[in-house]
Amino acid sequence: MSEKILETKNLTVNFDGFKALNQLNFSMDVGELRVVIGANGAGKTTFLDAITGKVQPTQGKALFQGKDLRGLSEHGIALGGIGRKFQTPRVYLNLTVRENLDLACNRHKNVFSTLFGRSSSSERRTVAGLLETIDLVAKAELSAELLSHGEKQRLEIGMLVAQSPELLLVDEPVAGLTDEETASVAELLLALAESHSIMVIEHDMEFVRQIARQVTVLHEGAVLCEGSMEEVQNDPRVIEVYLGEPPERDRELPSVG
Repeated sequence: MSEKILETKNLTVNFDGFKALNQLNFSMDVGELRVVIGANGAGKTTFLDAITGKVQPTQGKALFQGKDLRGLSEHGIALGGIGRKFQTPRVYLNLTVRENLDLACNRHKNVFSTLFGRSSSSERRTVAGLLETIDLVAKAELSAELLSHGEKQRLEIGMLVAQSPELLLVDEPVAGLTDEETASVAELLLALAESHSIMVIEHDMEFVRQIARQVTVLHEGAVLCEGSMEEVQNDPRVIEVYLGEPPERDRELPSVG
């Protein structure tokens, strides 16, 4: 039996009577790449917020490597091995690409020591490897503010990986990207999935098709269905929710923006 890296049991988040999550039961295995989709209001962001400690569940619990996350701070959960990438890239625009990665590699550093201190040889090797992984070697000494939106997304993913999390939570990494940038992020996540457990929240269905191995569909704060992309897009419940019609042969699931 595969080891579970993340599991939720009857996870419920109630905002003044509105259940953003409604007894959500979910699990993913160590080493898995999971894509979570759902319409606006399905509970995707609240799901990440509950896992990372930004909101506390009204009832139920989230387990990371079998440990209950209830009551832990966002900082404590991050230090415990869960890394989150938000929709908008959060990079230090006035630092170079290399300096951003150097800072992320050692959370005991501050910006001053990053700029004027010396990195250890192991940190330099780590940063060099990350620059190759995110395909930004040629722009290592460039200020992050000069990067394209897609390059900033890749840089932030690299900064997340630099912190050595056990689980990466990646929220809408291709929003606003060109087709070429989207393909580049897809390649990056597939490469990282060889050695990391990753959950991706996404709206872009073409991107989902590029990376999806297992897809979870959320609806009204609960799991509607799970399976391969083909299974999900042909599931009568999904078709009814997104199209309001019974399934027809060869119909494709539309973008769930």
